[in-house]
Amino acid sequence: MKKEEMQTVVVETVSQQHQLIGLGKPKHPLVSLFRFDQVPQAVLNQKVKFISHLYQITLKRDCPCKVHYGQTPYDFDEGLMSFFAPNQVQLIEPGAWQPQSGWCLLIHPDFIRGHPLQQKIKQYGYFGYALNEALVLSEDEETMIEAILLQLVQEIKLPIDHFSQDITLANIDLLLAYCHRYYTRQFIVRKPLSTSLIQKVEGLLASYFEHTAQTIGLPTPSSLAAQLNVSPKYLSDCLKNQSGRTTQQLIHDKLVEQAKDILATTDLTVAEIAYRLGFEFSQSLSKLFKSKTHQTPTEYRRSFN
Repeated sequence: MKKEEMQTVVVETVSQQHQLIGLGKPKHPLVSLFRFDQVPQAVLNQKVKFISHLYQITLKRDCPCKVHYGQTPYDFDEGLMSFFAPNQVQLIEPGAWQPQSGWCLLIHPDFIRGHPLQQKIKQYGYFGYALNEALVLSEDEETMIEAILLQLVQEIKLPIDHFSQDITLANIDLLLAYCHRYYTRQFIVRKPLSTSLIQKVEGLLASYFEHTAQTIGLPTPSSLAAQLNVSPKYLSDCLKNQSGRTTQQLIHDKLVEQAKDILATTDLTVAEIAYRLGFEFSQSLSKLFKSKTHQTPTEYRRSFN
């Protein structure tokens, strides 16, 4: 049987996402909010593996597309709102691929880095692979969400000044808090979904960065596989299927994200950051960081000043 053809699309910036869907240049380089009826309608001729480096929040109506999320069917077209975190894989079936109306909010992780929302957003389970259905809203809930979106889009349209980021983040924080309330209502009587392998790996890495990085050195595919009682090859193959990344790539991505967080929120030197993350030499961190971001750690920190 001939293997089904599939195109892979990777989006790293808000501008790239705008260009991909036929919108003009975004007002802000790190955040965008647009209506789906502003987007030229298009049809996919083949299945697409879509990997975005952005947070994506949608409120959609009349949605014809079918999405698989981390290799799991996702009821994208059933509920009103859906949430995707950076670097998660969406498999989009051929055909019309975007809603006829509604909203889409795009947030680059750098926009919330160093802000309390950066940690809070990680606690919202609706951004995780464990959730495989969209959020259903009542009429009153939809009215509340749309009121926040209207306020947010007005702020994003304004010229950028010293207050822009704080006001925009306050509105995003409010939006996500209401969504958390509504998701809790939707799932209050449900049993938790089984934990996938990628969730277990991300949990191990989170624990590593919090407790053991300075004492045991860098995590490795072999050490993670041993903790999960599977072979390194099996673990890497499963993660590749679920997330589009091998175990080593996932480790590297998490190391760079941790380094970004520390660079943006502390005055630690690159050498001190490297030690905190488990690197033996600071040059190794700098090399990995530049390969992933095309900036040195110092250049990245300077962008926050």
